[in-house]
Amino acid sequence: MKQLTICGIIIIAALTAFLPRTSFTVKGKVTDSTGAVLSAVSVTEKATANITQTDTNGNFVITVANAGAILVFSSVGFNTKEIKISGQSMLHVQLCGSAANLEEVVVTAYSAVKKKSVTGAVVEEKEADMMLQGMAAGAAIRANASYPSPAAKQIRNHNYRLHQQRDEGFNTEDYDGIAENRFLTVKDNPLSTFSIDVDAASYSNVRRYVNNGQLPPAGAVRIEEMVNYFHYDYPQPEDDKPFSIYTELSAAPWNKDHRLVLVSLQGKKVATENIPSSNLVFLIDVSGSMEDANKLPLVKQSMKLLTDQLREKDKVAIVVYAGNAGLVLPATSGANTQTIKDAIERLKAGGSTAGGEGIKLAYNIARQNYMQGGNNRVILCTDGDFNIGASSDADMERLIEQERKSGVFLTVLGYGMGNYKDNKMQKLADKGNGNHAYIDDMGEAKKVLVSEFGGTLFTIAKDVKLQVEFNPAKVQAYRLIGYENRLLHKEDFNNDKKDAGELGSGHTVTALYEVIPAGVKSNFTEKVDPLKYQFEENNTKNNNSPELMTIKFRYKDPDGEKSKLIQHPVVDGHIALTHTSHNFRFAAAVAQFGMLLTRSAFMQQSSYNNVLALANSAIGTDQEGYRKGFLELVRRAGTLAKKEKRVEKEDELVGRK
Repeated sequence: MKQLTICGIIIIAALTAFLPRTSFTVKGKVTDSTGAVLSAVSVTEKATANITQTDTNGNFVITVANAGAILVFSSVGFNTKEIKISGQSMLHVQLCGSAANLEEVVVTAYSAVKKKSVTGAVVEEKEADMMLQGMAAGAAIRANASYPSPAAKQIRNHNYRLHQQRDEGFNTEDYDGIAENRFLTVKDNPLSTFSIDVDAASYSNVRRYVNNGQLPPAGAVRIEEMVNYFHYDYPQPEDDKPFSIYTELSAAPWNKDHRLVLVSLQGKKVATENIPSSNLVFLIDVSGSMEDANKLPLVKQSMKLLTDQLREKDKVAIVVYAGNAGLVLPATSGANTQTIKDAIERLKAGGSTAGGEGIKLAYNIARQNYMQGGNNRVILCTDGDFNIGASSDADMERLIEQERKSGVFLTVLGYGMGNYKDNKMQKLADKGNGNHAYIDDMGEAKKVLVSEFGGTLFTIAKDVKLQVEFNPAKVQAYRLIGYENRLLHKEDFNNDKKDAGELGSGHTVTALYEVIPAGVKSNFTEKVDPLKYQFEENNTKNNNSPELMTIKFRYKDPDGEKSKLIQHPVVDGHIALTHTSHNFRFAAAVAQFGMLLTRSAFMQQSSYNNVLALANSAIGTDQEGYRKGFLELVRRAGTLAKKEKRVEKEDELVGRK
């Protein structure tokens, strides 16, 4: 009998071993040591690509393989923590800040400031500021942080005082000025030509400013990038074309007498398993300016996240640069995940910044491992602060233009604050057949490198251009909202040598035109004297076409050199704003928000309340929560704008006295 019992136990155990393990769902909240909730904390099932993040209330939900799984909690500025679930379905997790002894900051004078580091070393003013920014990154500059911890408040207040007490020369962020598009009359300018732009760096950078208690400089606000940050449910292409075309027309939310025309492209979504083999080179800036917690440490976390997405057929090499450039990992199969991660983890920051050398070496490695018909790309991670070797904008543009001829594409990922060179990042991405994103936290890294993996890394069409011809019988004047840095001459549209933007797998591109209908009185159109030597013909005579405009698109296949043409007429029609799609209303709300941030000369009846009402009516499914996050961002910006107006009024009163 005893032997039968033992045999029965063995049989049951053997059968149980082959039963499928049931998944297990865990919920919880993450706070810091003071009890303040932490948003955008990465919650990962250990040794897997299963990842989520905490919401604005610090809450998370994740389904893991089994009740014995281990969860890893990580966030910039905090020590990483591992917790074995052990069958617990509810967890309360506390993270401890990695930057301690904040009270050791000593300000000795307004103009001569020295501070003691946590290691006891005395550092100069600029270095100390960088250190403070790094300490603050996890606590005070989190993408969705609703309740900054006392430590974050201490750093923020200290930095604010330093701003007020001395010269702000330590902040060397660079943004190109934007000459806002104005209204053009159809009589004089019947054609509007521009390159697409799928970059979304501006929105996450604007978010960083607002969540840090500042309105962004006007040059940081590129409205087209803010609109294109969000996902829209445009129809997928039905034939062999790489994208579908969608248009919509209604009244402009900020002026009922004007029309707003939405023009969009939806890139064909290619499943990850169907994306060709990838030959990737991680080009990582490890110079001294990358020491801050929201720079190299965040880069390392981001690249590990991307590494988890790679397949056996993919290859990755790692090139770094500081005072000079070097290869730290030769081309390695994506199956060797731990080898790649170990190489990333060993990276340390220090030295000057020879960006030009790094770019040359990265492209050289990419060419050596070139995959015919594959996805060949350099992924540059930097703050853009190049300071030795080829470093001027002109030098870098020439270098990238030369290198792109090899068929290797470029992705530029920007990190950090204080010395962030946005203008240089834009130029590199534009000239390198690439895209540009700004990574302000692990939530953004997940969006760009996991959720949008195909769009970020796999190009389905290159040199995509649009040219719109307006019907003068229907349109008096028009204005393209945004895309100021993407405008082309009308002759460039048919010139296949002219570089333009790239479209990635699943990417959407949205452009908005504000139109003044024919016959509407407007202060935005200015008359010029009649021409003496030109014969003016009335093009509206006998023009009975119902079309408002015709949109022409040109694009090339990723490995092609000859463009293809698509034409799409838009028939004049009027749909009430309330009956438009969620896509239309939300895109219009984001554009209106951008105009408010830049104090546009064309914002007319725009207001933060109008933006909130319009966006709130267009939330839709919003599975990722990005649109709800936009509402919160608008509220914060509105509060900052009110404060700024009060300060301006006070300054004006003081000036009068």
